[in-house]
Amino acid sequence: MARQRKASSQSHPNKTGGDSSNVRNGNSSSSGASAAQIPKPNQAKKRVLLSRWRIIFGCCCLGIACYFGYLGYLETRVNTPFDDHKIVQRSGLNDPERYWGSYRPGTYFGMKTRDPHSLVMGLMWYSPARLGPGGDGIRHWCELNDRMDKYGWIQHDGRTFGVQEIHDGPLKLETSFVKFPGGQFGGDWTARVTVSSEMAHSEEEMSIIWYTALDEKTGGWISPTFSDMVSGIRGETPGLGDFSLSLYSMNGTVLDESYVSTVATSLQYLRETITSNLRISQNTHLKRKFISLAGEMLRTNTGSVVEPNFIAHQLTVKLPFTLDIAYHSEGSPGPNVSSEGGPPIGEAYLGSLNAKRREFSERFESTFHLKEKGYSMKEIHFAEAALSNMLGGIGYFYGASRVQSVHTKEPVPYWKAPLYTAVPSRSFFPRGFLWDEGFHGLLISTWDVDISIDIVAHWFALMNVEGWIPREQILGVEALAKVPEEFVTQRNTDANPPTILIVLNRILTRYGDVLKAKGRLATLDRLFPRLQAWFTWFNTTQRGDSPGTYRWRGRAENSVRELNPKTLTSGLDDYPRASHPNDKERHVDLRCWIAFAAKVLGDLARLLGRDDSKYLETYYYLSDNSLLNEYHLSPYTETYSDWGLHTDSVVLKRPQLKPPGAQVKPQHPPQTQEMVRVTLKPPELRYIDSTFGYVSLFPLLLEILTADSPYLGKMLRDIRDPNGIWTDYGLRSLSKTSPLYMKRNTEHDPPYWRGQIWININYLALKALHHYGSQPGAYSELARSIYLELRHNVVSNVIRQYQRSGYLWEQYNDKTGEGSGCYPFTGWTALTVLIMAEQY
Repeated sequence: MARQRKASSQSHPNKTGGDSSNVRNGNSSSSGASAAQIPKPNQAKKRVLLSRWRIIFGCCCLGIACYFGYLGYLETRVNTPFDDHKIVQRSGLNDPERYWGSYRPGTYFGMKTRDPHSLVMGLMWYSPARLGPGGDGIRHWCELNDRMDKYGWIQHDGRTFGVQEIHDGPLKLETSFVKFPGGQFGGDWTARVTVSSEMAHSEEEMSIIWYTALDEKTGGWISPTFSDMVSGIRGETPGLGDFSLSLYSMNGTVLDESYVSTVATSLQYLRETITSNLRISQNTHLKRKFISLAGEMLRTNTGSVVEPNFIAHQLTVKLPFTLDIAYHSEGSPGPNVSSEGGPPIGEAYLGSLNAKRREFSERFESTFHLKEKGYSMKEIHFAEAALSNMLGGIGYFYGASRVQSVHTKEPVPYWKAPLYTAVPSRSFFPRGFLWDEGFHGLLISTWDVDISIDIVAHWFALMNVEGWIPREQILGVEALAKVPEEFVTQRNTDANPPTILIVLNRILTRYGDVLKAKGRLATLDRLFPRLQAWFTWFNTTQRGDSPGTYRWRGRAENSVRELNPKTLTSGLDDYPRASHPNDKERHVDLRCWIAFAAKVLGDLARLLGRDDSKYLETYYYLSDNSLLNEYHLSPYTETYSDWGLHTDSVVLKRPQLKPPGAQVKPQHPPQTQEMVRVTLKPPELRYIDSTFGYVSLFPLLLEILTADSPYLGKMLRDIRDPNGIWTDYGLRSLSKTSPLYMKRNTEHDPPYWRGQIWININYLALKALHHYGSQPGAYSELARSIYLELRHNVVSNVIRQYQRSGYLWEQYNDKTGEGSGCYPFTGWTALTVLIMAEQY
């Protein structure tokens, strides 16, 4: 009724004889409405307050939702790709010449394709007389514990062929392969395994195993094949189509042949799968027993048949012996298929291999000119092997890193992606390292600029939306099996020196005239936004507390076990920094890296026709020698150094197990507590000028110092001081006068960058000395003199240790020159080739 009256009144506003506005405002008592319909003042206030509270509550809910949404956004940034643009243009079957390769550097000899879900093939071997329990003695993965006398590629061109020598006690193996690219699925290849014994009149026997395995995502099938003369497999996968593999005994005697066709739980456990399938078999013809493989193992416990993902053929042979392995792409054969329907074997294969070897040597000389420089054939063979081990150590990996940010409570998976990269060490570091790869690229780009650009593109495809690239790439089960758990997770606060920009700088300066060919410039243009993001990430996340200063994140501020908390992110690990890390630190090497990066980005921007002003301004600012001196030149020692909270009075001591006089029951066995750091004198903010070493050299190493700087002369004299970092074998990492020279960082951690000689920094030093020696100025003659002497010391020692031990080493002893650390460490030690060639 009330609604009707109100409607009537609203339809005829003038019937009441009053103003309609009074009705709307509730100010008229003569409107014909009942008193109950007119809100009281208190009720109106309550409604207004309720309405306000609803708005406030809604805003709070919206704010909370936005807050948690923003937190979720921050959590996902660490594993969100930079963008969805394709950086790597030619990969997989788009690049048939490099589709197949020796892309399994962690094995002594293995083949796979540049396909994320490639099948894998590889070699194992053992001496039956020396086979130990649990398969001890079976060779497969490159292991330091195998104590090989020598192994490594002696020729490898990175694309079409390779030859490797392996010395395993009295056994000498030569593995080789030649590819015959073509067709839809990359074409064909032949591999050869030749085995002999160094023992005179030897009746040595050994077992050779060649296997094929699918991973959990490969798809397709494989099946063993047999005939009167040849055994092998047939199969089909999405990345290979139909294919066959045939094993040919080319010379020597086969005593026993067996196989296994079964299911391997993971590529990580192929050796264990072989071990679990070894059996003792009776050969009735020879009337003796052999260790053989078990044959078909294709049924589950319930009796159902399963498809095999792992097939291995074993030949127990009398030495010497040669095995040819011929892979044939049946759906689309390459151009070098023989009349028998496969790639060449026997003498035909040997002819192809020898032709490749001659081409390699000719190309090597035309690239590095070592014969022209007067090196002996033994020294040239060393250099060929160093380059070949670098190229033969290029792997193709696929998987997802484990990453963490401050916004994620637990590590999260990165997106799955491929990585085409060289590795530092096939035995100890068979995976990708960001700062190592920059040094690798210096040599690789000199040999094959397209391979180098391809590697750089793969690394930058791993950049996230923040502009961060995980510094260590552990992709796939085989790579993961080699890494201690504590090093698996990568944190997005942690940097690594941007050495890839050294490669780009080399490419720009040496190959600027050919970058427009083959789409190289287009690749660099696609890379440029990521390079900008990378630079911005460095310039923001690694800033110091004052303009123009920088510090490496990732140091353990509350460490009690380390004599000097490590700075793994700098690449120099245990090199001494400020004893008590805090946010006041200034790191001179990082400042120089950022200055150098700005210069390279400016040069690249100019080449691409982009704006270079921001980067060049940054370079001019950070390379200003007066500002550099203000922040990093110690007025007491006139050396460049870090700044931070520091004391040299720190020692490692073992804490007492009990307070003096306390009664404690004896324990069996007696327990000892780990040594901890004891600070004997309070730290203070100061220059870390009691330490002189590699970090002190960075203004010279990256050519930030001007040629007329008086401190250049001081640094050159310090370099040449035998009581400092000068040795007869190269520059040691830390001066003999430094308090932490060759000191353990914990009772379990031997010194690493505290006196040993590292070839990557020696390369940078030689490059800089070569530069300053060519500049007019008061110190050019001194720089040239030190350059010539240091170059001789480094080259002669690395070659001498290679000829003595058979290996390139991770580092070299500063007192004897002997190799130390892990081996073979081709990595940046192979830069010796560029030092020999004087190509900086």
